[in-house]
Amino acid sequence: LIYCYRKPKTKRAKRFLEKREPKLNENTKNAMLIKGGNANLTVTEVLKDIYAVKKPFAVLYKRKNITRPFEDQTSLEFFSKKSDCSLFLFGSHNKKRPNNLIIGRMFDYHVLDMIELGVEKFVSLKDIKNSKCPEGTKPMLIFAGDVFDVNEEYRRLKSLLIDFFRGPTVPSIRLAGLEYILHFTAVDGKIYMRSYKVLLKKSGCKIPRIELEEMGPSLDLVMRRTHLASDDLYKLSLKQPKGLKPKKKKNISHDVFGTTYGRIHMQKQDLSKLQTRKMKGLKKRPAEKSAEDGGTAPKKSKSA
Repeated sequence: LIYCYRKPKTKRAKRFLEKREPKLNENTKNAMLIKGGNANLTVTEVLKDIYAVKKPFAVLYKRKNITRPFEDQTSLEFFSKKSDCSLFLFGSHNKKRPNNLIIGRMFDYHVLDMIELGVEKFVSLKDIKNSKCPEGTKPMLIFAGDVFDVNEEYRRLKSLLIDFFRGPTVPSIRLAGLEYILHFTAVDGKIYMRSYKVLLKKSGCKIPRIELEEMGPSLDLVMRRTHLASDDLYKLSLKQPKGLKPKKKKNISHDVFGTTYGRIHMQKQDLSKLQTRKMKGLKKRPAEKSAEDGGTAPKKSKSA
């Protein structure tokens, strides 16, 4: 596919291209959820539930797309550029790989890395009859299991899941807004995804009592094929522009307790001209003043 740049003819097209231009602070990453040509009912319901969790930063393609991401990635890159999405979730089903999900991300509209997961057990949002969180709620992400920090493939999967579900960057957080948890547990070669709603109950003091209520969706996953980016390309994708790097402040240091110390450079002070509090006891006598002047001052004659 060859993309050619055309000069915008209308103001609407100009604004559209300006939104696509690189920025210092990038927009929230959008995800596209695509059905394969042979997706079954389970895979379709998984995509719908994850779309409900990810909204409004997601695009759900309802038509089936006959493509194989591990063999040919051009169609994914085309959809990524068309919908301006840097994350994707592809669902398919066949005899060799039943209930298959491929989660991945883009860098410069090219596939950076993707991991194939198999769905062994699925409980949808509809099956759990509890109250749901409102659309656009930012979830809290919890990862349990040492393998997320030891194994390179699981470490990349953890990074992928954080990128996919973290939502927009917010400057401040209120306690009542922490109402949704996504919990990922890796044990015995499986990944268990659970979602809970946080309930704040009365406790008799200022700090509320916290209870968790399962909300859905619930997935039991197993890792299959992986396509990971090289170390050089991965470092390039993490590179930040110079405008975002904090400026180094001179003559400032911190100790182990976090206390900030600053060094100030001043000129040498003349302490003889230092203004002190005026008191009768601190006043200089005439003899001291004459000694400082270098001689005795002549006495004034009294006028008759």
